[in-house]
Amino acid sequence: MGAPTAAHRRRPDFLAFCRIECGLAPLTLEAYGRDLALLEEFLEARGVHDVGKASMQDLAEHLRWLSRSKGFEPTTVTRHLASIRVFFRWMHSTGAIARDNARLLERPTTWKRLPGAMTPAQMRTLVEHPTIESGALWLRDRAMLELLYGGGLRASEVCGLKVNDFHETLGAVAVTGKGGKQRVVPIGVPAITWTRRYIDECRPSLARVGGGRDAFRLLLSFSGRPLERVAVWQIVKKVAASAGLEGVHPHTLRHSFATHMVVGGADLRVVQELLGHSSILTTQVYTHVSKAHLREVLLTCHPREARGVRHTKSIRRVK
Repeated sequence: MGAPTAAHRRRPDFLAFCRIECGLAPLTLEAYGRDLALLEEFLEARGVHDVGKASMQDLAEHLRWLSRSKGFEPTTVTRHLASIRVFFRWMHSTGAIARDNARLLERPTTWKRLPGAMTPAQMRTLVEHPTIESGALWLRDRAMLELLYGGGLRASEVCGLKVNDFHETLGAVAVTGKGGKQRVVPIGVPAITWTRRYIDECRPSLARVGGGRDAFRLLLSFSGRPLERVAVWQIVKKVAASAGLEGVHPHTLRHSFATHMVVGGADLRVVQELLGHSSILTTQVYTHVSKAHLREVLLTCHPREARGVRHTKSIRRVK
C-alpha cells in the first residue's frame, strides 16, 4: 500500500494544525474529527473522493442529510456547518483548494432552536432527589447537581473542577471553560452547603479507594478516579428518570439556570459572564420569556401602565 495522498492527509493535517497552532481543547478536536469524518463518508457515497473537490451543492446536501436522514438536532447541524466552514477556510488559506465553496453556506436562522428549560419546581425535584436511600454516592450526586444548576456549568466544567477550585468563603468556584478560558462563578448557599458536605463526608473515602489517582479532582467515581463527562451525563439522566422527569441532561440544568436568571431580572451581560459565552449573541437566546411574564413586566414597570393599573383599581373601589 502506497503512502497516503495529500487529499487523504487533509483531515489529520487540519486537526494537527488546530491542536498545535490554535491550541484547541481536546473535546473541540474530537468534535471536528467526528464532523469531518461524517462529511467524508457522505461525499464518498456520492462519488467525491477528495473533500477539497466538494461543491457547494455537495455541502448543502450533506447538511440536509444530517438533519433529515441522521435525525440530528438543529444545534448539532449548525455545529457541523461551523466545522465545515473552518476546515474549508484552512484548506483555502494553505493553497490546498483554489476556491472556498463552504463560505457561501450561510448559517440558517431557522435552525436556531430555543433551549429547553425546566420550571423551578421541576428543578427542585431533580436536585433534591438524591437522598441517603439513593445509594452510597448520593452526596456526590447531590453536590454535582447543585453545582450544575447553581453555577450554570457545563458537564465538562463540573467534572474538571479540582478541590482547590471550590472557594467556600468567597461562595464561588473557579471554572475552566471552552478553549481553556477561566472564570470565577458565584454559587449559592445550596451548592456551597452540599459541596462542603460531600468534601467532608464522602470524598475522603473515595480518594482512599483510588489510591492517589484522583488528580485532586473534586468529583470522584466509585473507583476513586476523576468523574468523566460521560459519567456526568449518565448520572443526570439516571436521577432524572428516577424523579419522573423526561428529556433531562446536564445542559438542561445550564439552560434552566440561564433562563431563570433572565426571567428573574438579571442583566444579559451578567448572564453572559456567568455562562462563559464569548459573544452576547449566544446568550440572547435565553430572552425567550413567556408572554405572560412580558405582560406582567409591562403592567408593573411601564409608568403609564402602572398608573393605569392603579387607576383601574381605584375605579373598582369607587363602584
